[in-house]
Amino acid sequence: MPEEDAARPRAHHDLGGVAQYLCEPVDQSAHSLTDFDREVDALRQVLGQKGIMTVDELRRGIEAIPEAEYLRLGYYQRWLRSITAILLEKGVVGEAELAAALAVEQ
Repeated sequence: MPEEDAARPRAHHDLGGVAQYLCEPVDQSAHSLTDFDREVDALRQVLGQKGIMTVDELRRGIEAIPEAEYLRLGYYQRWLRSITAILLEKGVVGEAELAAALAVEQ
């Protein structure tokens, strides 16, 4: 990596090549998606097909998650956090509607 690139600050989601994340080998074995993973991916696909949200918006939302939360959340949890923020931002769902739906789930 050129010296000027090494000195450039990274965003918290840019973890490639960071020493603290290289201490364990990446598990490359085949693994199954959970029902949650499949449901979040299906939701993203439907929102995309209906023109409500783009993959670029999803990525922007993921990159906007605060660092501590980003590192705590799993892959599809980040997706859901981003989807929720974008749907609220666009007024597709409101805060009260979201709170009511979450109350029913608990």
